[in-house]
Amino acid sequence: MFRRRKLSDTTTAEAQEHRFLQHHFEDLFQQHESSTLGMWFFMAQEILFFGGLLAAYVVYRLNYYDAFIAASQHQDLVLGTTNTAVLILSSLTMALAVRSAQLARRKAIIGFLILTMLLGGVFVGIKAVEYYDHWEHHLVPGPAFEFHDPLPSDVLPQTVEMFYVLYFGLTGLHALHMVIGMGLVAWIAWRAHRNHFTPDYFGPVEVVGLYWHFVDIVWIFLFPLLYLIGRHPQ
Repeated sequence: MFRRRKLSDTTTAEAQEHRFLQHHFEDLFQQHESSTLGMWFFMAQEILFFGGLLAAYVVYRLNYYDAFIAASQHQDLVLGTTNTAVLILSSLTMALAVRSAQLARRKAIIGFLILTMLLGGVFVGIKAVEYYDHWEHHLVPGPAFEFHDPLPSDVLPQTVEMFYVLYFGLTGLHALHMVIGMGLVAWIAWRAHRNHFTPDYFGPVEVVGLYWHFVDIVWIFLFPLLYLIGRHPQ
């Protein structure tokens, strides 16, 4: 309610002449609400996209339970947990950047955005280390795939390979979203450096923040599915 009142107050001749007000909007409030709604629509279709992949993972896991349990034992729990903590921390710095933009604290916006990018880089770097380890152990799906751990007699190695198909598909798409997010954060940081944001105009920071939080939440679902569930079967 506070933000609505505040933005509504900008529906003045001065706000209507704001240099970043697009010609097809009446005022900054309408532009802000439209961009936010657009991001929510984008995230809704992303939820459907990742939801389909997660549903496929669950179906295969139920059908090839023993194979997926055996494959998940090779996930590095320390690196996965570290990456989860890194992403949660990056969500905090992103939220602080949005709040700083609302308060027109230019240096704080830039600082928190740089921290967010650095944490995103740490996440992608750790994920690259995990991928390299899988490559070294021949766990990348394809002609060179090998799985040497003992398996129950009724479990085929191909079903273990399916775990890694879904693992690389899900985490690879998530990492791609992270890289895109880092690019968006860099763009916002550049605009903050140019002093583009004010208490009346901070929509781009908030919209990019929504995207970043969405990517973080996707990982919150991936981490238990790929690293935790069934790791120590009784």
